Amino acid sequence: MNAMETARMRLRRFTEADADDLAALHGDPEVMRYIDDPEPRSVITQEILPEILQEYGQLPNGMGRFVAEERESGVFLGWVSLRPASSVGLTGGTELGYRLRHAVWGHGYATEGARALVRRGFTELNLDRVVATTMTVNAGSRRVLEKTGLSLVRTFFVEWPEYLEGAEHGDVEYELTRETWSAQTVPGDRDR
Repeated sequence: MNAMETARMRLRRFTEADADDLAALHGDPEVMRYIDDPEPRSVITQEILPEILQEYGQLPNGMGRFVAEERESGVFLGWVSLRPASSVGLTGGTELGYRLRHAVWGHGYATEGARALVRRGFTELNLDRVVATTMTVNAGSRRVLEKTGLSLVRTFFVEWPEYLEGAEHGDVEYELTRETWSAQTVPGDRDR
């Protein structure tokens, strides 16, 4: 995938030069609050980043995890992803994901990046269904999914190896089909 631009962001493939930014993101307890424990730099450089880079050769072009950076400044914001569904509890579809620096939460970057990948998924990748999951108590992530056009499908419960605050309320699955997306989208919006 060549870099993709939105109104305020550039989405591009990760490189090894992104290790420091990725380590800071995955090492932030606030960012990881509803996901897992913060990950040490060694896990990022030895496992996570190599996995991200390897996926580019394994997944269809235009899928994977992509750096989200400000268009004007090049400042690292986090990442957005579109990959075959693999999260616990999901059954089929292509999974939308995002993880942004705590400092940029609430500025619409996650929604902007998610909408761009959903648009690519339905217009270029010929996807039928985009799905996502988050903890029920993760109100911020749920708002992003809803603003992106995904709808709540169900609440489900998984027994996790380690307790995360709010796990007793379960997780939620969201989805958006190509048919629903096409009905929601103004024709000119599909081309952006």
